[in-house]
Amino acid sequence: MHVNGTHYRTVWLGTEPGTVRIIDQRKLPFAFEIEDLRSVDEVATAIRDMHVRGAGCIGATAGYGMYLAALEASAGGDFDEIVNRRAVQLIATRPTAVNLRWAVDRQLAAMSGTSWAGEKLDIAESTARAIADEDAEACRAIGEHGLEIIRNLHAAKAEGEPVNILTHCNAGWLAFVDHGSATSPIYAAHAAGIPVHVWVDETRPRNQGARLTAWELGQEGVPHTVIADNVGGHLMQHGRVDLVITGTDRTTWTGDVANKIGTYLKALAARDNQVPFYVALPSSTFDWEIENGVRQIPIEERGGEEVSHLSGFHDESGEEREVRLTPDGSVTANFAFDVTPARLVTGLITERGICEASGNSVRRMYPERFE
Repeated sequence: MHVNGTHYRTVWLGTEPGTVRIIDQRKLPFAFEIEDLRSVDEVATAIRDMHVRGAGCIGATAGYGMYLAALEASAGGDFDEIVNRRAVQLIATRPTAVNLRWAVDRQLAAMSGTSWAGEKLDIAESTARAIADEDAEACRAIGEHGLEIIRNLHAAKAEGEPVNILTHCNAGWLAFVDHGSATSPIYAAHAAGIPVHVWVDETRPRNQGARLTAWELGQEGVPHTVIADNVGGHLMQHGRVDLVITGTDRTTWTGDVANKIGTYLKALAARDNQVPFYVALPSSTFDWEIENGVRQIPIEERGGEEVSHLSGFHDESGEEREVRLTPDGSVTANFAFDVTPARLVTGLITERGICEASGNSVRRMYPERFE
């Protein structure tokens, strides 16, 4: 997508050998900065400390991290031991998003096909590029499939009225390599001339909606309004939301969805008000091994300072500053994700099309996964 009219991906290989370039999302929306990562340690830090965030972006960054691991191993030592150790390090950075492990495992499987270190390195580089390219293409296809949902809603609207879409957290192009998942149908509709308006949840803690989703929608010229997290249900009650689309960090093959904390509450409000609730995801975000998301998906617990403190731009100083919100001594808890049961999900928008959030429908969409 675009930043000040110039196309960018969220992660890519630099022209300098052994350099992975990322958009440092901690700085947005107040500063647009590109960070260079030159080692697996730096990639692990970038993932863990949320320089990059979002399922697809994390996966692609980990894929490039495995290329750096192969580069390190090719310099000397036991190649497989080094690469396997670095794989464990990368997987440990974020436990909930399944794309990370998927990308690392894909790299390990690809490199296992040869015993020659030089060929392993070439394979690691080409696989990293393929993971990124496939993520971008999958998200583009998600947009095409989801466009039909928005087109149908628009057909039922009065002349000139926009389709009002609520989303939660950031499942935009910043969360993937390009296009995004939940935002891809929105961008496709906007490009097709369908009037849309997006309600952007601020998404505490870390405010990925207010800081990231709002910024990228603005860069693409999509009308939007930032709201407090607890406003969504009120808007639905008063008929001001036509559609909810969220992303997901891990979805079971039976249709349970793990996403940013607060998604479950939006799904409950949508069900109570007969608002369609869709989840957009590429196939790399499915967990093909587990059936019950509430019981089996590990929920990351992050540091309490994300709840007790808030950072923002100080107009007078021109700097970003952090302030404390809670009383000194108050205990905080920071569960990063929750699970929305499949029964609350209207449908899953994938790169292959739209299906029900059920094991049978997912099986029909991806039969090769169950052979």
